Amino acid sequence: MASGLEFARDGEVGKLTFTRPEKKNAITHEMWSAIPEYVARVESDPDLKVLLITGAGGDFSAGADIGEFRTLRASADGAAAYDKVVDGAVSALAGMRKPSVAMIRGNCIGGGCQVSVACDFRFAAPDSRFGITPAKLGIVYDFRSTRQLVSLIGPAHARYFLLSGQLIGAARASEIGLVNDVFGSLEDEVAAFVATLCSRSQASIRGMNRVIEKILTGQTETDAEIEEIRLAAVHGEDYAEGVSAFLERRTPEFPYR
Repeated sequence: MASGLEFARDGEVGKLTFTRPEKKNAITHEMWSAIPEYVARVESDPDLKVLLITGAGGDFSAGADIGEFRTLRASADGAAAYDKVVDGAVSALAGMRKPSVAMIRGNCIGGGCQVSVACDFRFAAPDSRFGITPAKLGIVYDFRSTRQLVSLIGPAHARYFLLSGQLIGAARASEIGLVNDVFGSLEDEVAAFVATLCSRSQASIRGMNRVIEKILTGQTETDAEIEEIRLAAVHGEDYAEGVSAFLERRTPEFPYR
């Protein structure tokens, strides 16, 4: 277990929590390094269907732990090594077949926002604040995370974030598509949505997540992998159950795990 992170199972959900509330859940190098391990744990566990990421206390995460920068990013080589670890965490989240959900309160800034953007879904409390602040640190944001941000909110809003470093509230974040929704009863609403994801065909969810990932990386045409995913779904148990349940007017019980 990495210091600053806590992983727990809640039925079919794996819950990863940033646990440095006294530091507004600032993400250390150790925490960045451990995220791919937790992602792999959820992906490989047949009893888990969703990864939920949140923060302890009043914040999701105020960003990377800047206190480490004077040592870990003191040289060009050190900065490159640090960025590689961050990219590994972002890549692991973005590449998940199982869905990932960020449940956000308070500050979701810098590296914290970077983590949330790498997730499939973002739900926020009304008091949440969002921003990505490389321009305040003399850093050029990495390509993968910039592409994810532009794909999510468009180039105009991405420029506002990255070039100004200004923060926005939850309502504005919802308006520009940075978050899926803003909930007063955050935990209850997120739990209901996660339960919906768990009730759907996992073959469909994971196959479509892979297709979306390919589109976001610039692919414009189908390929052999996509056709194989679609063919496997048509011949799968979930398809047979879904059609039967629809025709019989009952709730499907999808067997695929």
